[in-house]
Amino acid sequence: MALFQVPGWSVPSAPVPVHATSKKRKRRASQSPDDLQSAQANLEKLVKILGDNSSKGDSRRSKKKSSGKAESQQNDVDGGRSQARKGDPPTPKAPSSKDTSGASKKRNKKQKASKNSSSATASGLSGSTPKASGFAHGNSGLTSMQKNMKESLDGARFRLINEKLYKSDSSEAVKMMKKDPKVFQDYHTGFRHQVQSWPSNPVSHYIDELSKYPPKSVVADLGCGDAALAKALHPKSIHVLSFDLLSDGVFITEADICSHLPLPGSEPLSEETTQGEGQIVDVVVCALSLMGINWPRCIREAWRILRPSGELKIAEVSSRFGSVDEFVSLVCDVGFKLKRKDDHNTHFTLFQFRKIARVTRSEQEWAALMSRGGVLKPCEYKRR
Repeated sequence: MALFQVPGWSVPSAPVPVHATSKKRKRRASQSPDDLQSAQANLEKLVKILGDNSSKGDSRRSKKKSSGKAESQQNDVDGGRSQARKGDPPTPKAPSSKDTSGASKKRNKKQKASKNSSSATASGLSGSTPKASGFAHGNSGLTSMQKNMKESLDGARFRLINEKLYKSDSSEAVKMMKKDPKVFQDYHTGFRHQVQSWPSNPVSHYIDELSKYPPKSVVADLGCGDAALAKALHPKSIHVLSFDLLSDGVFITEADICSHLPLPGSEPLSEETTQGEGQIVDVVVCALSLMGINWPRCIREAWRILRPSGELKIAEVSSRFGSVDEFVSLVCDVGFKLKRKDDHNTHFTLFQFRKIARVTRSEQEWAALMSRGGVLKPCEYKRR
């Protein structure tokens, strides 16, 4: 009996080649026409399945499935291979299936990268910040640190311009704006940023109040800034004449409100008490605009252009008043009577005056009256 011989078992006499016991399956040396036809049929079936799947569902579902097409294709091919191993005639792998799968994966990666790039671009255009980006909002291309530094510089520039406007004559402000018009823009940009920290805006208050006035009422907005009053009241048939140091070519007329306004009106020319002639303005608004050391001349111009018994509305920062009574006394000496005062706001005090008749004054009397501008302190912001 041979060594290791077991009854009922037979061992071939020829030794088994080593490579025959390997788990790897050797590729067929040749492919028959039937094998190629079977592979083509499987490929057509796969294309049909993919086409049916792509036509199902809405666009959102199809987008979600598009990223998995390569995996689906690979699973179907693997399924065909496993089925061939279970007893069906071995179906050869389609020559381009592996390449197609690899190309599909590369194409999906490119599409995904392109989609992320386009979404990042769209989010940048809409003002939002991509999650992976360190840039600030908007298209400025600044980092958050750079944005903070720029805001600090803009704030410092605004405070510098603001201080100069309050502590100089209006004629100097006119020269400064004409020399560099960007100063006007920078100031009002800083002013709008400052308004965001206020509990309320006097301009918004006057918009609500004047909206209830009769249509075709004429309002003169002295020191109008960006003409927010005119833009809001124009659709309500309220005529707003806006004046500031520079014109925008649309709403704002260029004028020094503390010198002379390009509007009709006169002062008394004799000792007789009168309210002047030729005026067309019903309401004058001075919302935080009594700037410069010669601001009382703005009150004098308001009296000249107002109709008899016209209204003067003034809003000023509460911290500017050394004495509210002295301020009211100065305005009344120009030719007004106080109708109402509102000091409930923590930041601002609102006044409403009515124009009254008065007699003419000499140049010496006017000079003494206009020199009392110190009753309003300069509006200064803390240095940082």
